[in-house]
Amino acid sequence: MRIALVVEYDGTDFAGWQWQLAQRTVQNELEAALSRVANHPVRVVCSGRTDAGVHALAQVVHFDTEASRKAHAFMMGTNAWLPADVRVTKALEVGTDFHARTSAIARHYRYEILNRSMASALGPRQQTLCPKPLDAEAMQAAANCLIGEHDFSSFRAQGCQSKSPIRFLHFIRVRREGERVLIDVGANAFLHHMVRNIVGSLMAVGAGKESPEWLAGVLAARNRRLAGITAPSDGLYFAGVLYPERFGLERAPIFDLLPADARRFMPSAAHELSVSLTPNSR
Repeated sequence: MRIALVVEYDGTDFAGWQWQLAQRTVQNELEAALSRVANHPVRVVCSGRTDAGVHALAQVVHFDTEASRKAHAFMMGTNAWLPADVRVTKALEVGTDFHARTSAIARHYRYEILNRSMASALGPRQQTLCPKPLDAEAMQAAANCLIGEHDFSSFRAQGCQSKSPIRFLHFIRVRREGERVLIDVGANAFLHHMVRNIVGSLMAVGAGKESPEWLAGVLAARNRRLAGITAPSDGLYFAGVLYPERFGLERAPIFDLLPADARRFMPSAAHELSVSLTPNSR
C-alpha cells in the first residue's frame, strides 16, 4: 500500500529536509514517527528537498507500507509522535504509480518579506526583514522577464548538481499586503538557491539599487556574479505541489496561473527534480 502525506514544518531548527547523521532533519523526524505507527522501518520520498531554515506549508511525501491502517490513522498516529514543529495535515492512499517527486507537474514557493524597520516578535525566523522601503510594482515589472523557459544559470548556486540549468517558470507574482511583500514563484522544478537568488535580485530592484530592466540583462548573461545576493532562508516556504487530477491530491488555487498545457513542461526523468540537491544551504 502506498500512502501520500502533506506535511508542514517550521524549518528554523532543522538542518534541512534530507536525512543526515547526527543532525536534526525533517526526514529523520517524520520517518521515526511513521516507523512507530507502521511498526516497521519506513522510508519516505519527498516532492522537493529543502535546506536549513526553509519552511514548508505543503510538502508532499509518499511511502510504502504493509501495515493494515487507514490513511487517516497514519496521519493521526504520526502526529502523536512528531515534534511540535512538524505536522502531517493530510493523508490519502494512492496507487503505486504515484511518485511524490516524478509525478509532480509544478512546484510553488513563497517568499515573505517584512518591509519595515523593526523585526517581528511573532516568528522572526519565518520572514525576512527588509528595513528599506520596497517598490512591489517595480519588482513585478522586473520579474516578468523570468516567465517561460530559460537558462537560469544567473540564479543558480555554485554547488548546484542539476544536470541542466534550463527550467520553465510558470508564474511569478509580487504583491504587497500591508507591511509584507509576498513573492510567489511556480515552476516545473527549481535549481539550488534559484528562488532565493531571484528574490535577492528583486529586492535590489525594489530598493531602487537597480532598474526593472536590469534583471533581463542578468538572466541573459547566465552569470551568477551579476545577480543580486542570496536572500536569507528565513522567509522561504515550500508552498505546494501540483499533480495530475487522477491522483486525488487537492489543487491549490494559485496553480490556476499555470497554462492549460503545463504538463508538457514537466522535466524528463533525467532532470534533477529536487528543489535542493544539497542539504544545508537553501
